[in-house]
Amino acid sequence: MDRAVKGIPWRRKSTLRRIASAGVALLAVAFLCVPPASAAVALPTPKELTAFLDLECFRTSQYQPPAATLTLRHLNPVLANLPIETVTLGPREQLCVPVAKNNQQPPSPALDFIRFIDLACYRISGITVGTGLVLSHLNPLFQSAPRTQVALNSPQQLCVPVIKNNVVPPSEVLALVRHIDLKCYGITPNNPLGAQIGLRQLNPVLVPLIPNHAAQVTYARQLCVPVQKAGDVIPDQILNIIRWIDLEKFDINVAATPQVGLTLRHINPVLAGLPQEQAILYGASQLALPVAKNGAFPPG
Repeated sequence: MDRAVKGIPWRRKSTLRRIASAGVALLAVAFLCVPPASAAVALPTPKELTAFLDLECFRTSQYQPPAATLTLRHLNPVLANLPIETVTLGPREQLCVPVAKNNQQPPSPALDFIRFIDLACYRISGITVGTGLVLSHLNPLFQSAPRTQVALNSPQQLCVPVIKNNVVPPSEVLALVRHIDLKCYGITPNNPLGAQIGLRQLNPVLVPLIPNHAAQVTYARQLCVPVQKAGDVIPDQILNIIRWIDLEKFDINVAATPQVGLTLRHINPVLAGLPQEQAILYGASQLALPVAKNGAFPPG
């Protein structure tokens, strides 16, 4: 199945060809900022990466990217029967950045990758699927929480990988995180988690800018599932990891955090030609927590 997903002869849109071509030059410049690595970074197992992947999602200043039409295919085995869908990027709504909960530190090598997973989320629309799912928390902090039954409704956002302020991760890390695309669906019912936790930034750009803070986790709103964009060729060893990234987004209540201005640059090969974006973070509104669907747990 992996080879079939990777080798699908999709027709690329002419606009995306221009975007991808221009992106080669931009990525070449960005790679000059990569700090030299003292040793190769080992790939984590799917279980190691997903169990500690927590993203805090901040509201951003409004921005509409240039017109980009994308064809998306589901990667997770549980949703492999859902149809291919073409969407258009709408306004940017959020930037989701990696955090640690309480005093929990993701173990290596997962931490080396998680700290560089930054996803910009854009409004999309699409077909209501109405698929029923049973969700189980993966993070050790919430593994005792009961499983929940939800219905997957219509797509609301596409979250795509970016770098902040031209800080590029090591090449082995970039080779994985650049392919993480999540399609976020509205879910019902909106089950509450009812947890009070502490959050700490993990990405080196935000560690000195956003202090540790408390968060009250309330109601579930979305399920974000991995997809592949037409034109993005994902190596098998990377595909076998990112296809297990499923994040359930919960509303959170937090105290005011400083407004932060950032420069964002797309790193996925299909969108790398889009212009860099200016974003102001206005405050955290959601927390994305890793889950498994229908008892299909990430291997490793």
